[in-house]
Parts: sequence; structure tokens; C-alpha cells
Amino acid sequence: MNKPFKVTITGAAGNIGYALAFRVASGEMFGPDQPVILRLHEIPQAQASLKGVGMELEDCAFPLLHDIVLTDNAEIGFRETDYAILVGAKPRSKGMERNDLITENARIFSSQGRSINDHASENVRVLVVGNPANTNALIAASNAPDLHPRQFSAMTRLDHNRAKGLLANKTNKLVADITRMTVWGNHSVTQYPDINNCMIDGVSAYELVSRDWAIDHMIPRIQRRGAEIIEARGLSSAASAADAVVDHMRDWCRGTGDQDWVSMSVMSDGSYGVSEGIMFSFPVTTKDGEYQIVQGLELDEFDRSRLKASEQELLEERAIIADLLPKN
Repeated sequence: MNKPFKVTITGAAGNIGYALAFRVASGEMFGPDQPVILRLHEIPQAQASLKGVGMELEDCAFPLLHDIVLTDNAEIGFRETDYAILVGAKPRSKGMERNDLITENARIFSSQGRSINDHASENVRVLVVGNPANTNALIAASNAPDLHPRQFSAMTRLDHNRAKGLLANKTNKLVADITRMTVWGNHSVTQYPDINNCMIDGVSAYELVSRDWAIDHMIPRIQRRGAEIIEARGLSSAASAADAVVDHMRDWCRGTGDQDWVSMSVMSDGSYGVSEGIMFSFPVTTKDGEYQIVQGLELDEFDRSRLKASEQELLEERAIIADLLPKN
């Protein structure tokens, strides 16, 4: 039996955290031979609900689940953790301005970044899910000086999966037939779902759909899919978000293989002309817990304008929380 992975989930009593915990415990994230220890973190007001999550996990009798830790203490929650999934974030309340929301969450994630730095495994991998995810990941990474920024990422896998699902429906193909989907930029309405390099059952996506359909229908539909689900369901995405977390962490840990890539928000290194120092979604390949940004993709004027719009939004978000970023 392998040594258990310690996996921390913040906001574990919330809708996404609840949906996610059982997927991790069952082995879907790390495989059928990899045991886990779950460290479930919640705010003090949610400890009663968290206790209920822990009871249900016990009742499932997952063979791979070696222990469950329930806590509101960050030191305990992140102690020696191998994988930290930061789901919990302050939601936008009525009358709250965007700048206020970003600032409030920046305070939360700066504190979590410091706790991860001080208590987690030196090889920890951190995925930020709580919105605004890209900028929350930036501030968490910036407050973990002993860790490398490459150990942090933000999730655009939900957008990636949404785009694959929509394209599969449009072309009457299987999702499994679709490779090389790309989502660029911020997890927001400025994101750019891009099928220029997408292959469907061995042929270019643009042999099966028009560029006009992609621009006029697919892109805005994916950009606003979250709002569409809230309108239909009365609640934000939970199960699909948890599924995307599983996909993101599984591929980061176990690798994408050589035939495909996935979308991850990672610290920009200047690839494709994107400013350094922001968390930006790129197409990446992964192996052994490391990622590489796919290089050499051709971008036309339309593509570059979409990347630039998302880059500008992320630079504006970074400026809002500049005072909370450690000074070099």
C-alpha cells in the first residue's frame, strides 16, 4: 500500500467542498491504489455542518480513506499536506463592489498562503478554486516565500470541460473524441475558449464547425455558463466544479500524456506576450507534478485581442490588492 497523500480542502462544508470530498476519498483523484488522509477546513460558524460531512465520509467506509481531520485551525488544516485545494472564499454580497470583494478575498488567501508556507509539505501542490481564483492564487503564492510559484495554480478546468461538452453536443461527437481544447486568461467573462488547435476524432474542429459559430455562440456561452446555471438552478455550479477539481489535480499529479493538453491558470512567464507576475490560463502538458506551457501556437489578431483583454483585467485585479502583496 502506498503512503497516504494528505489532502486539504478548505470550505469543505460548502457545496463544492461537499461534492469534492467524497470523490477524493473514493480514489477518483489519485487512483485506486493511492490512500488519502483528508484534512477538511471550515470557518468556526460551519463546524457543525463540517461534522456532518465527516460523519457521512465515515459511513461510506471508503477503503482508501485512512483518516479524516475536521478543523477551523489553519495550522492543523495545512500541516504536512501534499495537496491543498482552496475552495472556501467570501462570496459577493448585495451592494458589495468588485474591488471590495477582491480585497476581502485577498486577505483570506494571503493568510492561507502564509499557513501553507509554514506548515505544508515542501512539495505541496496548491489549487485555488475560490473566486476570483486567478488573483487569489497570485496572492497565496506571493505569501509563500519558501515555495515556488509553480506549486500554485488556479482552476480553469471547469471552463475547459464546459467548452468540450458544448463542442461535443454541437458536432454530435463524444467528449472523449475532443483533444487540444484551450482556455486562455482569467476565470471570468474575459476568458477566451479557443478551438483553433482543437481536434475532433482526428480532424480539425473547424472542419466541423464554423469560426463564426465559435465567436458568436461558443465563446460567449462558455464565458457566461456559470451565470446560466445559477439562473436555471438557483445555485452556483457545485458538482461540475468538483469534477473539474478532480480532473485538474489528477492530471497535475499523474500527467496528461503526450497526445493532449489541458488548461491551467499558472504564473505567467511571458509566454505569448502575457505579462509576467499574473496567474493566467494557458494550455499545458503535465508530468510528475510539473507542468509545461505549450509553446509555438499561432495567434492571429483576434486571438491576441482576447488574450490582451483578459491580461488587462488581471493586471487591474493585481493593482487592487497591490498593498497586500509582499514587497521584494
